[in-house]
Amino acid sequence: MENTVAKVRLCNPRDSGRCLELDLLVDTGSTYTWIKASRLRELGIEPMKRWRFRTIEGRIIERNLGEAIIECMGERATTIVVFAQENDAEVLGVYSLEGLRLEVDPVTKQLKKTEALLAI
Repeated sequence: MENTVAKVRLCNPRDSGRCLELDLLVDTGSTYTWIKASRLRELGIEPMKRWRFRTIEGRIIERNLGEAIIECMGERATTIVVFAQENDAEVLGVYSLEGLRLEVDPVTKQLKKTEALLAI
């Protein structure tokens, strides 16, 4: 199966000059966007809280969360980011995709802008 990769720009919401360009695997099975903690610290993004997550193997893990500005395909949104450990994958999750009004085309497997959002 072909993977969908997104070119994104991730920025510190309190210092828009501190940004990183990243290629992220789009993971529609992941609620949040996971970025290596070292990269987030490099941007000056601080953890706000710590949450528990269940892995695909069923294990419970804890990770810090923060906020970032994400840009992709001409769209920009504030999003939640998970401080990933070095062995965690970096992925673009559904929360960020919805904030950016983007979706994965089921035929081409490419990102596209959402035609319209659900109103209710």
